[in-house]
Amino acid sequence: MKQGKDGEAVPVVIGWMVLDIQATSSIPPHPRTTCPGQVHYVQGGVARNIAECMGKLGADPFFISVLGFDMAGIRRQQDIKTPTVCHLLDVTGEVAAGVASVEAVEKFITPEWIQQFKRMIRSAPILMVDANLSPTLEASCRLAAESNIPVWFEPISIAKSKRIAPIISFASPNEDELIAMANALSSGNLFSPIEKHKCSSDTLFQMLKPAIWLLLQKGVKVLVLTIGSDGVILCTKGEPNSRIIGLEKSQRHGFSQQLFETMTSSSPSNRYFDSKVPERSSNFLAVHFPALSASVVRLTGAGDCLVGGMLASLSAGLDVMQSVAIGIAAAKTSVEVDSNVPSQFSLETITGDARIVYSAAKVMQHKSKL
Repeated sequence: MKQGKDGEAVPVVIGWMVLDIQATSSIPPHPRTTCPGQVHYVQGGVARNIAECMGKLGADPFFISVLGFDMAGIRRQQDIKTPTVCHLLDVTGEVAAGVASVEAVEKFITPEWIQQFKRMIRSAPILMVDANLSPTLEASCRLAAESNIPVWFEPISIAKSKRIAPIISFASPNEDELIAMANALSSGNLFSPIEKHKCSSDTLFQMLKPAIWLLLQKGVKVLVLTIGSDGVILCTKGEPNSRIIGLEKSQRHGFSQQLFETMTSSSPSNRYFDSKVPERSSNFLAVHFPALSASVVRLTGAGDCLVGGMLASLSAGLDVMQSVAIGIAAAKTSVEVDSNVPSQFSLETITGDARIVYSAAKVMQHKSKL
């Protein structure tokens, strides 16, 4: 990952690069005993997966992370142990349990160390940071804010999502991370976790709307709420296009140029979703984008490819609505392979799937005042 052609500004990604050990049980796992299955060693880490996805979609990001001189061999320095995550996956490909050893990220990616990259950060069209970066997260966000560079915050987990900084343009939590982030930015624990039971996306949205609104009031401009197999709910206080967040340095070449041209010709920017958008006085708009059916092999890279697809699309000049559709299409491709990120993306498949998602998107109806 490097600086773009002829010195052009490129997106910057900061966060994890890890060795993923993925153990998939072939039967429902039982406590206190082993079970048959398969173990895979794959390149992983949320930020690394996102950066790889972006690169394969033509965005060519500048990636900042840390490596070790240990077994994983993934900053290469003698006293660093490469961050490692071990996942136990159930028979459906979902994570049943996991252990993360990632101290090197927090120990070596420090606010002082990150200063050497300030020129890249201040010239980037967008900065993506993951929640592993405390205390570097806030320092990175400040560098971006000094040049009005939008920041995308990837929460990682419930516990680490509480590290959300006040200078955030985008955030991509699931429902549990959303609650944790809202409580972190409020004066207390105002919001309770959502009980796990199957409900419609509309019902879930109504339950989560107060927490969503709090984040938007606290400065998040675009909230990308992931709701598993039900897709994504995109929430914003204003018209959801890239101009409202200052993503003005878009560059495109090769694959990203083709992606931009295909999407803009088939899925026009700022599509008019509904003539009866409620709550107009608050400018609160929520749009549901459905997931695509897929032949699931493994789900571990889906969220990362969703974010990577969106970031690549935004960096190419597509608006937020088009970018969500591309992200969902990239996520679908990722779950159909046994790696976190597919070896390649097909332009025809990605844009074809994105058009299906884009045309099926619907404005969420507000059943109560904010």
